[in-house]
Amino acid sequence: MRRSLLLIAFVCARTANAQPLHGDRVLTQADTLRGNIGADRAWWDVTHYDVSVTPDFATRSIEGTTIITFRTLASGQLLQIDLQQPLEVYSVLWGERYFALEMTREGNVLWIDFPERLQPGRTVTLIINYHGVPREAKNPPWDGGWVWQHDEQGNPWMSVACQGLGASVWYPCKDTQSDEPDSASLHITVPDSLQAIGNGRLRSRTTNPRTSPGQQQTTWNWAVVNPINNYDLIPYIGKYTHFGEVYQGVNGPLDCDYWVLKENEATAREQFKQVPSMLKCFEDWFGPYPFYKDSYKLVEAPYLGMEHQSATAYGNHFQNGYLGRDLSGSGWGLKWDYIIVHESGHEWFGNSITTADIADMWVHEGFTDYAETIYTQCQFGDAAGDDYVIGLRKNIRNDKPIVGPYGVNQEGSTDMYYKGANMLHTIRHIIGDSTFKAMLLEMNRRFYHTVTTSAEVETFISEFSHRDFSKVFDQYLRTTQVPVLEWGVKKKRVWVRWNNCVKNFSMLVDFQYGQGRYTIQQVGTDWQLADPGRVMDPKLIVNTNFYVREERVAANKFKRVK
Repeated sequence: MRRSLLLIAFVCARTANAQPLHGDRVLTQADTLRGNIGADRAWWDVTHYDVSVTPDFATRSIEGTTIITFRTLASGQLLQIDLQQPLEVYSVLWGERYFALEMTREGNVLWIDFPERLQPGRTVTLIINYHGVPREAKNPPWDGGWVWQHDEQGNPWMSVACQGLGASVWYPCKDTQSDEPDSASLHITVPDSLQAIGNGRLRSRTTNPRTSPGQQQTTWNWAVVNPINNYDLIPYIGKYTHFGEVYQGVNGPLDCDYWVLKENEATAREQFKQVPSMLKCFEDWFGPYPFYKDSYKLVEAPYLGMEHQSATAYGNHFQNGYLGRDLSGSGWGLKWDYIIVHESGHEWFGNSITTADIADMWVHEGFTDYAETIYTQCQFGDAAGDDYVIGLRKNIRNDKPIVGPYGVNQEGSTDMYYKGANMLHTIRHIIGDSTFKAMLLEMNRRFYHTVTTSAEVETFISEFSHRDFSKVFDQYLRTTQVPVLEWGVKKKRVWVRWNNCVKNFSMLVDFQYGQGRYTIQQVGTDWQLADPGRVMDPKLIVNTNFYVREERVAANKFKRVK
């Protein structure tokens, strides 16, 4: 009883204060509990999730059991588990004799109190039984939750989309990207008229006793042997059919499995012929596909798409482009299937290389968005790739910084996609193709299957390229200002400087001036000569591969320059 009273007092104290305003909303204690690694998350490390779920399509409800195995990194007694309302917990058990643990609920957090203080080095197993009607997705994958639909034939079609919203919308977990389990299992029980697809490899199917006439059920048992983001662990349930192929990759044979609704098999077989060329390109530029042991899968989903590790959600209706549109307006985006290319790119950036805080999600989305440019280049040449990424600039909003606030489960601007890609394209043209490609390969080797931060990735790029890009990253990731290369002419000589930028900003830039001459020059915020020679036709044009702006200024603006 004393522990329970202390626990209630502790929880009440945590809810006392809201955080300051950020943007247009107040950040609450609930945001901090979800986004921060507090004392009650830090002392334990998840090693395995074993998730069993039985959905009931008629009632839009689920029954589930999640077994969480963790090791203790330090001593601790109070533990935070996340499970979003309105899901409810039957019981929390632990130990060889399945002792019931005391639990207090605070919104979407379960505070679990052990009867003793656990010491470092222990391996502990929790069994959490839960049930209820999970949040239903209104507009998946952007407004996520459980998806309950019918296919065109009237069959039940179910799945989950929960990136950002969090895996705790459908199963109890330590809902943060900073702690991936080393492996995971997923057991999905469905009527035997349907198929249930999960991450990794299918280990077995178990036929269960009939609960009523005509209600035979089967449990599909899937297993993942690699570390996995908790939001990537997803069930797909529908009237599926399966086909596949073996891709001969750089690490040997890679099983490629495709699960689509039965009526779409013929169309899918044709559209998915793009997969081998995508894998070949990405393995050449990024290194081996990161999850050979768990296979590569595309699974038709009742929403557009999502990068679910080794079981990518596909809902692009078997057409090129992004639902038939070219996001770049260049024409090249209609030459390939956006969901196959983009979501598969996340296997390297997002699934293998994962950021601890979603504030740094540009590492996932910026690199993966640029993977589209690399694939376009692989298929159609360098000029096509340049056209594609430059065309994406029309989608950049510059509404707020790309890097969001830390510790409150909040992303930055959606510019992490198009602006992030164009920042990388700019860096590529500063350091050169061969160095840029070598950097991507080394990045995927060094950060393979790890959780990292934007700061670590930024430092790596600067160190690998032997150039200090710290101010470049501050400019593009932490402000909404696009650097302006100001230029002017005095006594038939061209002068340049950067404006609209962070303090001490300096960046190499490629531009043409005069009689078609080009220069690649490190420019700072003070006026400097573009070239000591005189020019007859003083007009400056910046290489369009650099995501910057240029502006001519009158000579009197730099009249003090000698």
